[in-house]
Amino acid sequence: MRKLLVLGFLFSLHLRAHEGMWLPTLLKGIEGDLHTAGLRITAEDIYSINHGSIKDAIVHFGGGCTAEVISTQGLILTNHHCGFSAIQEQSSLENDYLKHGFWAKDKAAELRNPGLTATFIIRMEDVTDRILPNIPAEASDNEARRREAVGKLGEAIAKEAVAGTHYQAVVRPFNYGNSYFLIITETFRDVRLVGTPPSSIGKFGGDTDNWMWPRHTGDFSIFRIYAGADNKPADPSDANVPFVPRHSLPVNIGGVKEGDFAMIFGFPGNTQRYLSSYAVDYVLNTADPLRIKMRRASLDVIDDAMRSSDKTRIQYADKQAGISNAWKKWIGEVRGLKELRTLDKKREQEGIFTDKAQKMDRTDLQAVLPTLKDLYAQYVPLATARDLFVEMVYYGPEVLRFADGFRELAEAGDEAKSKAKAEERLSVLPGFFKDYDVEVDKRVFKALLPIYRASVPVAMQPAVLKEIDTRFKGNSDAWVDALYARSVLVDEAKLTAALKLKPKKLAKVMANDPAYKASRSFFSSFLEQVRPQHAVLSDRIETAMRTYVKGMMEMDPGRTFWPDANSTLRLSYGKVEGSVPRDGAVYEAFSTLDGVVEKYIPGDAEFDAPQRLLELHAAKDYGEYGVNGTMPVCFTSSLHTTGGNSGSPVLNARGELIGLNFDRTWESTMSDIQFDPDKCRNICVDLRYVLFIVDKFAGAKHLVDEMQLVRNPVEASIPGIIQLPIHR
Repeated sequence: MRKLLVLGFLFSLHLRAHEGMWLPTLLKGIEGDLHTAGLRITAEDIYSINHGSIKDAIVHFGGGCTAEVISTQGLILTNHHCGFSAIQEQSSLENDYLKHGFWAKDKAAELRNPGLTATFIIRMEDVTDRILPNIPAEASDNEARRREAVGKLGEAIAKEAVAGTHYQAVVRPFNYGNSYFLIITETFRDVRLVGTPPSSIGKFGGDTDNWMWPRHTGDFSIFRIYAGADNKPADPSDANVPFVPRHSLPVNIGGVKEGDFAMIFGFPGNTQRYLSSYAVDYVLNTADPLRIKMRRASLDVIDDAMRSSDKTRIQYADKQAGISNAWKKWIGEVRGLKELRTLDKKREQEGIFTDKAQKMDRTDLQAVLPTLKDLYAQYVPLATARDLFVEMVYYGPEVLRFADGFRELAEAGDEAKSKAKAEERLSVLPGFFKDYDVEVDKRVFKALLPIYRASVPVAMQPAVLKEIDTRFKGNSDAWVDALYARSVLVDEAKLTAALKLKPKKLAKVMANDPAYKASRSFFSSFLEQVRPQHAVLSDRIETAMRTYVKGMMEMDPGRTFWPDANSTLRLSYGKVEGSVPRDGAVYEAFSTLDGVVEKYIPGDAEFDAPQRLLELHAAKDYGEYGVNGTMPVCFTSSLHTTGGNSGSPVLNARGELIGLNFDRTWESTMSDIQFDPDKCRNICVDLRYVLFIVDKFAGAKHLVDEMQLVRNPVEASIPGIIQLPIHR
């Protein structure tokens, strides 16, 4: 049975080549399909534990994006938006790297980024046989007990796997816990900024072009991994040296054309391909619309503030990008799910599932969908309260989450611990207030609060909000004004003075601070009234989904069931191609620098362009990177991607770097739930544009000289595997 569950998602003669996110350990099972699609190297060249392979050049960057090694001196390439937080932290009014870009003239000038990490996969191993048979029977229907049992089993397996090494290991579940893999990693802690284009290149098009095609964004940045003298991870230090990788990707500047084989290797974050109709109904008709409304309200405030001041623009650049990205994605997701009739199709699939279960006399499978229906009826109000708590506290007014960091000081306790905590809080104030504007924060609070109050069940709302009706006659704006006027938490000078008070006096000030009281009320209502019930129902849904997915695999062994993405290393393959996403719309696969000039609006926050770039275009001074008098900028391909694939390398049939993934088309944003191979396209920066910007625009040719450049394209007419070395 386990063989069916683990390998059942490998084989399907009818699978569209560019659908699926494949575990690299299982590529040999689809190697024939890969070669038929155009791959010219072997599965062993892509993933090997015996010698350097492409997987040894793939990096989990900062825990949320992907990067790739492009030189034997530890140079790594990722997206501008993946490095954005580090770039923003390095920026100031004096050194505005967001606006002007940054290029280190040599290694000594590269900038350290505290806390930024780069993680490699050493190996992955199927350990399902060591997990499932050892889960106690009494834990099978209790998700909390099952999770605890699996956790202990996985911890023992991981500890054994890395004993005597500097590696880390974790056991991760797949297919809702129907299978498990051990993943061994190596994490480097000294990652330095090497180069980044100005935002007028790296974010060209801004929110207007985000998720859209055609795209003309040079969304890339360059970092370098440093290691100790032994080439192992080390804390940031002047003594560290550039990391020597097991493999670095050759960079092909011979170009790509429509129909060329392409593949992407990276760390996709989350897909939900197997959701029930009840879950899709919630996403489509409740969750996404409410989250879109909340974020639009925040963005209206923040965008206006950023346009008014360079200081505010720098302060809120990273925050705005984080809020905006999901907002626009959800808009496209709703549209795409409706266009594909995803909810209707899910219901049709569930009808087929039920019919099969009845014919097979499987009472356990006949019960699973009615169980899910009942669970979601109870879950939706709690999920709504949970979603809007996240939107309000973690993506809304910063004061709510900032205030939570003072909880220990408001609860008078050990004097020595209180003093130490006060010192710790004092140390974070400069960093917080550097990027904080109290008036912007206040306006965000006012914009979101009415939406929150109208959407969350009253019984699940913070008790503090009752003051709006009892003390402020229903005027939520007046309540917010009073909160900010009386709080020391929104004023650096007042807060600094408060933190120097004696512990008992400080505790009294904090406990009575209106922003702190509001924060506590939001957290308490969520932690006490929402999260416990939400967790119970989520666990019951997880148990039912494990049965549902297992049932689908057992009843349809000829169908391909690749496991949902979960931030583990995956490969997707397809080809470079445009699309016809809807009637009357035809998308070509390529964009050029001509499009940048056509969109150019002098002084515009989204469509301004550097004078140097315009001059290069006017002179058609593209060096060896241009093609027939044009400069390629971006291309689309039919690769299955999601969040986390940002920064992932797009490779040709020989495993050479041709592009850098950074987005999907708006018509593709529903692909986390339903992938449509005819519509869904990922958007990539053409590596020729990256090299052009580094060399001709920035004058950083020394970085290009570090790379191994390949100037000949893959000959599509020659079939079969070619005898080319993997560059190590």
